[in-house]
Amino acid sequence: MSNSTIMAIMYDFDKTLSTTDMQNYDFIPKLGMTPQQFWSETTKFSEKSGVERILSYMYMMVYQSKKQGIKLTKEYLKSCGTNIKFFSGVSTWFKRINDYGASKNIKVEHYLVSSGTKEIIDGCSIINEFKKVYGCEFYYDDNGEAVWPKLAINYTQKTQFFFRIAKGIFDTTDDQGVNEKTKQLRVPYHNIVYMGDGMTDIACMTLVKKNGGTSIALYPEKEIEKVKGIYDDGRVDFLCKADYGAGSDLEKVMKLIIDKISTGHELNKKRVSLANKGEQKN
Repeated sequence: MSNSTIMAIMYDFDKTLSTTDMQNYDFIPKLGMTPQQFWSETTKFSEKSGVERILSYMYMMVYQSKKQGIKLTKEYLKSCGTNIKFFSGVSTWFKRINDYGASKNIKVEHYLVSSGTKEIIDGCSIINEFKKVYGCEFYYDDNGEAVWPKLAINYTQKTQFFFRIAKGIFDTTDDQGVNEKTKQLRVPYHNIVYMGDGMTDIACMTLVKKNGGTSIALYPEKEIEKVKGIYDDGRVDFLCKADYGAGSDLEKVMKLIIDKISTGHELNKKRVSLANKGEQKN
């Protein structure tokens, strides 16, 4: 595949790949709380303090862990990702899509861009499927315990990763590179797909769509109304049930996108070839 073109698929995590928020599986129950209690406390803290909601949940993770005498280390958080459950077909999705892309001379790369906790994601069963994983991260003290947000990704901040992926500037500390004008993108904008579950992904969905890429809104079975408004407003290209299985509507849509990219790649090669022949004649 030395002459193949690159296609990037960007994924949200919570309720896009996983069936609920990643903290709900193990982290919150180990605090002796229900998800409803934890997220309610997070909302109360955010409203009372004025702290942005993503920072609020990170604060609440540290606060509640200390309250329960739990050492919030990277290793502990990673262990809270082992029982994450995914929508049907996720476990085999990546290989199937990679193989189909290869059959069309397309190299498919998968990127995770989440407002969830990266350290928890690092413990999940599909972590090795991604070229790069971006999520909220903690800074740890000399004892290895979380004390402060190292990186917080809210819903609008997700948009920077569209440009990072397109330019191949993966280091989140490299602000200069991601903002510099680039003559040639590593991944053309129209070769990027964004997949998310709804309102919190709108900024990224809109950005990708407006730049010629493809945005897909996913919904659990029988819950299409949650995302229908986004489609009606023209902010996404497709609505698909969160079923990643072989033969699913989502797989069919992704294969159509790959076909479109492949066709465009072949047409571009022909244009270059014809242009070179014209130059040789002259």
